[in-house]
Amino acid sequence: MLKFEEALARILSAIPPPATEIVALNRACGRILAERVASPIDLPPFDNSAMDGYAVQSKDVASANPAQPVRLRLSGRVAAGESFGDGVAPGTCVRLFTGSPLPRGADAVVMQEDTRTEPEEPQQVLILDTAKPGENVRPRGEDIKRGATLAEAGQLLTVGHICSLAASGRAEVRVGRQPVVGLLATGSELREAGQQLGPGQIYESNRLGLAALLERIGCIPKVFPLVADEPEAIRAALETALSECDAVLTSGGVSVGEMDFVKSAFEATGGELQFWRVAIKPGRPFVFGRCREKFLFGLPGNPVSALVTFVLLARPALLRWQGAVDVSPPRSPGVLAEPLANPGARRHFMRVKLDREGKVFSAGLQASHALSSLAAANGLVDVPPETRLAAGETVQVIRWDEG
Repeated sequence: MLKFEEALARILSAIPPPATEIVALNRACGRILAERVASPIDLPPFDNSAMDGYAVQSKDVASANPAQPVRLRLSGRVAAGESFGDGVAPGTCVRLFTGSPLPRGADAVVMQEDTRTEPEEPQQVLILDTAKPGENVRPRGEDIKRGATLAEAGQLLTVGHICSLAASGRAEVRVGRQPVVGLLATGSELREAGQQLGPGQIYESNRLGLAALLERIGCIPKVFPLVADEPEAIRAALETALSECDAVLTSGGVSVGEMDFVKSAFEATGGELQFWRVAIKPGRPFVFGRCREKFLFGLPGNPVSALVTFVLLARPALLRWQGAVDVSPPRSPGVLAEPLANPGARRHFMRVKLDREGKVFSAGLQASHALSSLAAANGLVDVPPETRLAAGETVQVIRWDEG
């Protein structure tokens, strides 16, 4: 039975370099960038006004105050998107708006709240306050210099990245290709939602939950029909899924019971098992395998075990497949509001609820079938074997949901 870190390292080492594609910027948010992108221009591309006001030479208004305003001649008006052919000469000013280019000769902007005009002299502006050189001016390249990095290869493109890329004039980017991931659930007791349940039957829920998690990391889930606990049926389903997908997630049928056929069926398709069983709770009977360039992530059938092993072992691999550098699940610090105890011999990733004040509570029953605590939880706390974490201790909460 592998330690968690060894299992994850073996999985990540098997993932090939990412295939890439070029996509329009409006479809790139949430994708993994495959190249360093540098800005081809300065941002802002020219000196411009930070607010509505008047472009001046700062020395002209050095003595201005409300009791003794400085009178300047208005020599023009420049809206955003326009330019001013003449410069600002001593004793003159130019009307500007937020984003207007700063005219030649001006070195400051007096905001309009510090000025006054008189109806009988519309070409005269009374300046009521001083302005230092550079005041209310956004200098060229203040935000981003030409050639500066906007985003690095391996980064997940956020809304902020998209905005800065668009502002630099970028219309498309090269990103890692999205993997198509098949979802198979095995179990003769399983039924689809909406069907009538017979004796001993339950509704299947893992595929929908896993599909939602896959979409959040940029994968394209493909849900396949339920498969009965029959070796030939499982083999045929795996062959179909592997032929149509880049990776396959199965849930159920990976333990050592008489009806657990996923491992043998995968080998019958030509696949090679890399390992199975990881020293974590929940989720010990986890399988990782490879069939040529395709991958199998065999998750346990219990809902919590399936989710935990996905978050800890499959999610990093599928992000790395897209070229991500940081593949760890997000973590948030919190303070335990109550103790958490793990008397067992395996690390226990316990379901918790992290509230908005940073307090961490147990989500409830920690059994691997318990959907009530799964619904109440928004993260996991890694509790070492034979350990009791006391109330008041600071812990890291592994997040899968922002709820």
